[in-house]
This record gives sequence, structure tokens and C-alpha cells, in this order.
Amino acid sequence: MLSVSQISEKLGCSAQYVRKLIRDGRIDAERVGNSWGVPISKIEGLTIEDINKNLSNKVLDQVSKKKYSKSKLNVLSFFSGAMGLDIGLEEAGMNVLLACEIDPATRKTIVRNEKEIGLIGNLLSYDVEDILKYANLKSVEQVDVIVGGPPCQAFSTAGKRKGFQDERGNVFLKFIDVIKKIKPRYIVIENVRGLMSVPMTIEVNDEIAGDLDLKKTNGSSLYFVKKKLEKAGYNITFNLYNAANFGVPQIRERVVIIGTLNENPVPYLTPTHAESGEYKLKPWKTFKEAVSDLDDKNASFVKFPEKRLNFIRMLQPGQNWRNLPKEVQPIAMGNSYHLGGGKTGFYRRLAWDKPAPTLVTHPAMPATELAHPILDRPLSVEEYKKVQQFPDSWIIEGSLIEQYKQIGNAVPVGLGRAIGKEIIDHHKGIAKKQIKEFPYSRYKKTSDKEWEADFMRKAGNLGDRAN
Repeated sequence: MLSVSQISEKLGCSAQYVRKLIRDGRIDAERVGNSWGVPISKIEGLTIEDINKNLSNKVLDQVSKKKYSKSKLNVLSFFSGAMGLDIGLEEAGMNVLLACEIDPATRKTIVRNEKEIGLIGNLLSYDVEDILKYANLKSVEQVDVIVGGPPCQAFSTAGKRKGFQDERGNVFLKFIDVIKKIKPRYIVIENVRGLMSVPMTIEVNDEIAGDLDLKKTNGSSLYFVKKKLEKAGYNITFNLYNAANFGVPQIRERVVIIGTLNENPVPYLTPTHAESGEYKLKPWKTFKEAVSDLDDKNASFVKFPEKRLNFIRMLQPGQNWRNLPKEVQPIAMGNSYHLGGGKTGFYRRLAWDKPAPTLVTHPAMPATELAHPILDRPLSVEEYKKVQQFPDSWIIEGSLIEQYKQIGNAVPVGLGRAIGKEIIDHHKGIAKKQIKEFPYSRYKKTSDKEWEADFMRKAGNLGDRAN
């Protein structure tokens, strides 16, 4: 890690100019105590000319031109992505002042659609004073809500599940630290289901762990996050929510943690839809409803390899590899044929009359294919936008693959709207009557109380065995 003075010597410019380059986002730096530091790999071989030459393609940080609102809840958004959550919050009636994103293509998407919003990059590089400056706020008291979906790969059931040992997990810890220092009235953390089952991989002080060995207990990462936030004064509720229950034409399950400084917790999100219209709610929205107004002539999409497309052509809407002729299945699946599990993502055509499956970051990859119900192609970028409920006017920047990735990683707008509405109603003191035993997801014991009781039981059993 190089200091500002070392960088200035290396580049042949003043330390003051280096600090300006860092503030402008031209040099990707990190806070080391009260100073800035830059990994050697990020500056090695670069000159001032190189840095300025690359500037034309780089989206710089910007101070918000949006104003603090006295009549709305004011929001700081972190790990914002293509802003699906933030669009939903704005539709619910909130005022989003700041976005935080490091991906270059996604930063272009943000400023293309929200020209006046504040924008910062790697959260590790900013302190609270920087955050307030870019949000165009005078004090932490003006921050009503902090929301964020910290990188999910560290907790995904499909990844290596290193949890907080992963560098991305450490960004999660920085996010919690920012929450503790700003202390907004409300906080929202969105993440993948894997957060509910991944164990801790770092040492934790006794104030959090108590008699529990968190390194040996599945789910201890979520327990750690919950206890850290409670220790900071937040009343925490969470659940695993299927976005289809909130009017999203997609089966997508995500953990949503909501905290408030109020002594009354924020209730679980209020569903607007149920699978077949149970509980006097609307039935789930279907893929056909979502894309009914699209014209396929201008569709943008990647292509399936011809070898795989030969098998996809054999399938009808809603079918997958299991619907191929028996003698064809081993040929189509290859080595995967003998693996366990349902493997429902292989050679998968979407059904017209059901919500889409969870959108992935690439619709033409083996095991997670998302083929159009009748056309011989993957879902298009335009169909991705419809399923995630982005406005038609919302432009996604970058290459085709970058567009798929941004949309696939986003929080569905309808889920964001449901989160915003629940918090606003709580802030206004509007009482909610919850539907008893509503199936928020297909999994059991996912609400905060049920989950923690189950976690403590498991942790206790481990402790008993250790003794």
C-alpha cells in the first residue's frame, strides 16, 4: 500500500494534486486510518498522462444536486447496482440522494438515468464526512434511511461461502460500521438466502458470541449481523421473501433485514399477491403478462450454442431436460446426467402462465438457462427489464453481457416498492394487520424469530457435544 506522498513522488506531482485525483475518483484509493492508501498494483507503471487519458471513459464521483426533503424520508443507497431497489423506494415516496457503486458500466447506468444523484465508488475509500458531502447533506441527522445489498457472492449457496473472511464480506462489515456512525432511523439490508446458513470465518469478541462457537454453526454470519445491529440500538426484523408475492413476475427469494431505532419493530412486508390468489390477494403475475407489450423485432440477446439449441428446440413452454426423450437425456446432459439434484435449470424453457424463475446474470449458461417459451433464443435484455420491472425509459449501459449482469443482480422494483411502503407506513404510525402463516417463501423457519430459535438450538447442541 502506497501513501499519498509516495504516490506523488512516483507520479512526479504534488501530494495536494494526488489528493485531488483521489477525490475525483481518478485514483482508486482506500482509507488507512486517517490517511489514504493505494495498492501498488493499481498505480504501478501509470503516469499522470495515463490517468488523465483514461478519464474520458470513467464516470467520476459527483455531489448530489438533489435536495434534502422535509416531507419525505431521505435515503442513502449503497451497493446500488442498476438501482432496482432505489426506483422502488422512490415510487413508494422516498427521496434517494446518494448511490454507491464501483462497477464502471453500472456507474454509467446510474448517471445516465439519475443525472442529479450523488455518486461514490468503493465504500472502503470513504468516511462519513465524505458520504455526507456527496449526498449534499449537512449532518447525520438528515439521513432517515440507509439501504444496501452488500455483495452477495460471499454468502451465496453457489459460491465458496467464505463469509466475512472474503474481501467482499469485509465491505459488509464497513457497511455496518457506516450504519453505526450515521445512525439513520431505518436501515435495510438485502441479501441472498445463503446469508441464513453460512458460518462465520473470523474471530468474534465475546460481547457478540457469548458462549457460542460461531465458527462451527451454520447461520452464524446472519446472527452476527443481527447482534451487531441490535447492539447499535436497532430493533431488527427479517424474513426470506419471494418477490412474486409483491407483484413481481418472478420467483426470486431474498433475505430482507429491516431495522428501526423505534421501540416498535417494522412488521413483515405486506403481500399483494399469492400463488393462486389465496388470502383474497391477486394471483401471481405471469411471464406472459410481463412481456405482452414487447416487440421481438428489436430484441437484444446472446445466442445459445447450436449444440444446446438442438435440444432446446425439442421442448415446449415450461419444460426442461427431463421432458426430452429418455434416450436423448444422457446425450444432452453429458456428465451432469449422473449428478444428484433436480437440475431444473438445464435446457429450461420458461412457462407463459407462471412467473419467470430467478433471473441470473447470463441466460445462456448451462444449468441456469433461461430460454424463451417458444422462440429459439435466451430471454432478451428487454424481457429481463420487464421481469425486474425497470421502467421502459430506464437505459442500461454497457455491453450485452454487462446489461444482463446489471439487471440480473438487481432487486426487483416491486420488492423495493414494498419495502419502501412498509417503512413509510411504520414511520407514519399506520398499524398493519398481518396475514397469519402467510408463506413468504418456499422455505420454513425463515422469519427472524423462527430462524433465531432454530439457530440457538443448533448452536446449543454443538456446545453440548463439545463439552
